[in-house]
Amino acid sequence: LRYGVDKDGAFSLERSLIWPMLRTNPNYTHSSLMQRFAVDHISSLIVNGQALSNEKVKTLRLDGRLTVVSELAIGYSTQGLKKKDLPSSLELTRTFFPSTDKPMLCEKYTLKNITDKTITVMVPQQRSVYKTDKEKSYYGVYTLIAAISNSGLYAIEPGKSISFDAFVAGYKEGQVDINPEMAKEEQARIDFVKEVWGKLHFECPDNVLNTAFAFAKIRGAESIYKTKGGYMHGPGGESYYAAIWANDQAEYINPFFPFLGYKTGNQSALNSFKHFARFINTEYKPIPSSIISEGIEIWNGAGDRGDGAMIAYGAARYALAGGNLNEASELWPLIEWCLEFCKRKTTIDGVVASDSDELEGRFPAGKANLCTSSLYYDALISASYLAKELGKPSSISKKYMKEAKELKKAINSYFGSVVEGFETYRYYEGNDILRSWISIPLTVGIFERKSGTIDALFSPRLWTENGLLTQAGSEIFWDRSTLYALRGVYAAGAREKGTEYMKHYSTQRLLGEHVPYPIEAWPEGNQRHLSAESGLYCRIITEGLFGIRPTGFNSFTLTPQLPDEWPFMTLENIGAFQSNPFTIKVTRSGNKLKTSIIKGEEVLKTYISNVGETFTVTNL
Repeated sequence: LRYGVDKDGAFSLERSLIWPMLRTNPNYTHSSLMQRFAVDHISSLIVNGQALSNEKVKTLRLDGRLTVVSELAIGYSTQGLKKKDLPSSLELTRTFFPSTDKPMLCEKYTLKNITDKTITVMVPQQRSVYKTDKEKSYYGVYTLIAAISNSGLYAIEPGKSISFDAFVAGYKEGQVDINPEMAKEEQARIDFVKEVWGKLHFECPDNVLNTAFAFAKIRGAESIYKTKGGYMHGPGGESYYAAIWANDQAEYINPFFPFLGYKTGNQSALNSFKHFARFINTEYKPIPSSIISEGIEIWNGAGDRGDGAMIAYGAARYALAGGNLNEASELWPLIEWCLEFCKRKTTIDGVVASDSDELEGRFPAGKANLCTSSLYYDALISASYLAKELGKPSSISKKYMKEAKELKKAINSYFGSVVEGFETYRYYEGNDILRSWISIPLTVGIFERKSGTIDALFSPRLWTENGLLTQAGSEIFWDRSTLYALRGVYAAGAREKGTEYMKHYSTQRLLGEHVPYPIEAWPEGNQRHLSAESGLYCRIITEGLFGIRPTGFNSFTLTPQLPDEWPFMTLENIGAFQSNPFTIKVTRSGNKLKTSIIKGEEVLKTYISNVGETFTVTNL
C-alpha cells in the first residue's frame, strides 16, 4: 500500500496487488501478476444528496492492518465558508488487510454520524471485472474483480454508524468467484497477527525495539505462499514471489523460523532445503542460486555466489534449532554435499573461491570473498554438532571441527588487513576500500580483529543515517549488511555501541518515511520491504543480544549482552529445540547478570554470570 496524507489533510492511497500464483509469460523470477488500483470508494458515496469533502485524517494505525480514521464534511459551502472551514459531519474509518488464505485484498469502511441530525448515505453497487491478455498469462486468462459488497441506502442517526465492504480478488480460469465474509476475513487476519505477536515475544525497556521486533516477525512470517512446489517463503517487494534463494531463505530467515515456532514458517524452510537438495550432483557442479516459478525453473545468472556455503550454514543451523531428528536426517545429505563442494573450492590460501557473492556482481568480490569463507566456517561448526546428534562416527564431527579451525586461521591470514587505516578485513584480494561485509566474521565468532572492525563499521566512511554503505565513498546501502553488522557487534561484546546504533536504525525503519520494516536497498528497488531482512532483524535479538548459538537438538550456548542502561530483557515463548515454548529472562544481580530459563511458571535453570560471559544450556 502506497499511502499518505496530503498538505490539506486528505488521505491518499494506491493499492499494488501481487498474485504469486497467477504467473505471467515468460514464467520467470518476476512473473507474478501485478496490478495497481487507485479507486476511491468514498468519492462514489452520495450523502444527503451530495458528495463528501474536506477530509482531515485524525489517525493512522498499523497492526497487521492499515486503519485510517478521518473526518469529512458533506458537500460544499453555500454560506460563503471556505472549504477548509466546513464543519465535519462524518467520521470515516477505513481498514485494509490481506486475506490470510484467499487471493484477495479486503477493505472495510465505517461511517459514523457526528452531527445532531440523521444522515442518509447511498452506497453504490460496484463490480468492475478485468480480464488479462491470454498470451501474457501462463495459466490462461485471469479474472480480476474490484467490488463493493453490502451496498444500499442507509439512514444514520446521530452518534450511530454503518459499514460496507470492498475487495479486489484474482482468479484462474475455472476457479469460483469469492463471496467474502469480511468479518471472518478480518478475524482470521487478527488471529494470525496475534499468533505471531505472541510467539518469541521480546521485551526490553525500549519500546521502539520491542515494536520493531514484533513487526519484523509479522513481515517474516506472512510472506509464504502455497505453490505447486509446496510452501515457499518469498522476499516479496513487488518483485520476488513463489521462489526461493540460497541467501534470503536458506541463509537469512530459515535459521530463525524454529525460534519463532511458527509451523508454516518451518514447513517453508524445510521445503526450501528439499528444493535445493534436488540439485545435488556427483560432479559437484554448483547448486542454483534460486529456484523460481513455483519450483519448476531455476535462476543461476550470477554463477556460484557461494550458495553452497549459504545453504550449508542455514540448513545446519535450522536442523539444530529445529531439534527434529527426522528432519535433520533428511537434511544431512544436503549439508554434507555442500560442505564437500566448498572444500573442493578451497584455494591454495585455504579460503573458498566463488564467482561472486550475494550482491551478484553489483560490487567487486574477487575470486574469493570474506562472506563465503565465513559462512562455510560456521557451517563446519554446526555440522560438527549435528553429526554428534545424528549418531555419526565421531571421526566426522572431529574432521569438521578440525577443518573449521584451519579455515578460521586462513580467514584471519588471507583477509585480515589494514584498510583505510583500520585493522580489519579486506573483502577480497586487492580490496583497499572499506566494505560493510567486514562485519560477517563477528557473526560467526571470529573476533581476532573485532576492535578495528567495529571502529571501521561505525566510522563516517561507512555509517550513515540509513545504516551502512555497501562500500565507502558510494551512496548505496543494503540493509542486510547493516543487520549483520548490528548482530556481530553485539556478539563481539560491544553492547553499548551496538545499542546506540540499533536504536537509531530501528527508529528510522519503524517510524521514518518508509515504514515499518527493514528494507532491501537504495537506490535499487527504492527501499522495498523484502521479507527475509525482517528475519535478519530478529536475529540481532536472538543471536546478538541474547547470544543464542545452537549446539544440539536440546542444547545451546547463551551469551547475554544486556546493555548497561537496561535493568532487564526477556525473550518469551521460544519455539526452538523441540521444546515446549520456554522463556529466557535476563536481569541484574549486583554487578553480574541473572539469567533464568522458564517454562510456564516454573524456573528450570538459573545462571549467574558476568555480562558477555558464555554458558551452555542443556536438557530443557
